[in-house]
Amino acid sequence: MQNDTFELRPTDEYIELNKLLKLKQIAQTGGHAKIIISEGLVLVNGEQELRRGKKLRAGDVVEVEGVRIEILS
Repeated sequence: MQNDTFELRPTDEYIELNKLLKLKQIAQTGGHAKIIISEGLVLVNGEQELRRGKKLRAGDVVEVEGVRIEILS
């Protein structure tokens, strides 16, 4: 599994799951992100996540398609 990180901007408290997938180029579009999430392919903190608007905060870990992304502050 490939490890990666995403650092929140100082002004941001969280990032939504679908936006993270687009920024990390795991999903090409918002629609693609929605499909990946709705098919149950995304884990957040080890549990399947089906909400595309899930708010990810510092310390959360997302796993999808062989990539592990840790959210940093």
